[in-house]
Amino acid sequence: MGLFSKTKKENLDKGLAKTKESVFKKLSRVVVGKSTVDDEVLDNLEEVLITSDVGVETTLRIIERIEKRTARDKYLGTDELHTLLKEEIAALLQENNTRDVIEFEVPQTSDGLPYVIMVVGVNGVGKTTTIGKLAHQFKKAGKSVVIGAADTFRAAAINQLEIWAQRVDVPIIKQKMGSDPASVAFDTVQSAITAKADVVLIDTAGRLHNKINLMNELSKVKKVMQKLAPHAPNEVLLVLDGSTGQNAFEQARQFTKATEVSALALTKLDGTAKGGVVIGISDQFKIPVKYIGIGEGIDDLQVFNRLEFVDSLFKQ
Repeated sequence: MGLFSKTKKENLDKGLAKTKESVFKKLSRVVVGKSTVDDEVLDNLEEVLITSDVGVETTLRIIERIEKRTARDKYLGTDELHTLLKEEIAALLQENNTRDVIEFEVPQTSDGLPYVIMVVGVNGVGKTTTIGKLAHQFKKAGKSVVIGAADTFRAAAINQLEIWAQRVDVPIIKQKMGSDPASVAFDTVQSAITAKADVVLIDTAGRLHNKINLMNELSKVKKVMQKLAPHAPNEVLLVLDGSTGQNAFEQARQFTKATEVSALALTKLDGTAKGGVVIGISDQFKIPVKYIGIGEGIDDLQVFNRLEFVDSLFKQ
């Protein structure tokens, strides 16, 4: 451990409290009357993980790993189950992902142009809030930020983003509702280049009812930005609502088909017992979870660290 400050760790523990409580209650029923981890315990553990929104595929991978451990170590007591789960889930995530992000860092671009993050996700997942909190964190890290309000299909989206921009004191580029999103994205990148900004956050429309339209729209936004910054977007961040459990899996599937998602943010984990979804999504999509939302406060968006996350989830 040791990567998070004491305050960050306490906030993470608090944010995952509902998921932890739910998992522990289910696990306690699994081991009642049992002294060793046998086939019946493993069958019940499989059910616990699936009902905790870890996902079927990832659950089976975890169970397989624990079966190998029990076969190798011969005798494992049920009192060791929490530690065993913690170790195997952490190892699984370690194998299937890139390095952890420790701070709100902005990579240096090879061409010296702003680092452009295009933010995607359906309406209601906390996309606008995530952009505002990211802008705040980047600014705290000493980076200059420009926000682009390219979700022009909802007046509320533009207004909400404008409130966040004012709150964290960063410039926002916007046009009126119904404007061409690609035009807004172009103006934003152009403004950021002129201002020599470090990072650009582009909001996009959150609609999934027609994948072809979504794909075409996001492709157009990319192409227009690339006229100014050939490598833009440097990152496509998909925001998912962790409290929706399996529905978040489906949204991840749809968006990864529609565009090249390179990073994930899971929001609203503090208000749900479905935090296990982070494990499944991180494992199955092989796309790094970079950020998690564990509260409503401006500092309640954290970088995702696998070891710290699993430690908080199974802390006794």
